[in-house]
Amino acid sequence: MSHFKAPPKKSLGQHFLTDRTYIEKIVMAVNPQPGDRLVEIGPGQGAITFPLLRRHGELTAIEFDRDLITPLMEAAEGVGRLTIIHKDVLDVDFGKLAGEDRLRLVGNLPYNLSSPILFHAIEHAASIRDMVFMLQKEVVDRMAAEPGSKVYGRLSVMLQAYCRVDSLFVVPPGAFRPPPKVDSAVARLVPRAADEVGIRDHRRFADVVRAAFGQRRKTLRNALSGTCSVEQIEAVGLRPDLRAEQVPVSDFIRLANQPDAS
Repeated sequence: MSHFKAPPKKSLGQHFLTDRTYIEKIVMAVNPQPGDRLVEIGPGQGAITFPLLRRHGELTAIEFDRDLITPLMEAAEGVGRLTIIHKDVLDVDFGKLAGEDRLRLVGNLPYNLSSPILFHAIEHAASIRDMVFMLQKEVVDRMAAEPGSKVYGRLSVMLQAYCRVDSLFVVPPGAFRPPPKVDSAVARLVPRAADEVGIRDHRRFADVVRAAFGQRRKTLRNALSGTCSVEQIEAVGLRPDLRAEQVPVSDFIRLANQPDAS
């Protein structure tokens, strides 16, 4: 687009989506409806921003790169109402931003920040209706992995505990400028209702999952030795000689919810 002169910044992990086919697939996946509160993380040069803006009429974008803000605002003139928040997304309070509404998040997340952004989002899950994110395919594979998979891990459990995670489609390197060295993929995350999640102590749950996957080769007995007793492990029907990657999300929740856990 003529408004954008600056090249992608390697320091910010910028890879701008340019392939119209995949842009349209992402817009179709979001499928904005009247009354939706759309928030885009990292609009870049507006590849997804402007098709959404044309379809929906208004959009809030969170952009850290100051050099992109003026070109985005200029390009939005006559297209729709674009509001830009110039901040690191990790400093944005989604609950405050949502107010009485719930947000629909969309974004091409930078590879080096994808996991922190995902964890930040689930902390505000009550204020989010859904998320459509493009990430490194390897990360999406981990997000959606089932127990027993080699890539099932902490990210899988933490996200699936709070959200339904669906891998939608793969995006090849050639769809970006500059092309990344790996495939990307688009995923949809839909936060679960609080009563469906069923986690009593969120910090306790996070601690149990972190400890369990801290050293993947260790059994639950050893990995959780400072976090859960053998009695607590056995009380939820788990064998202490299992490894974390064999344990379903629901069992991690039951383990963290055990009475007298501290």
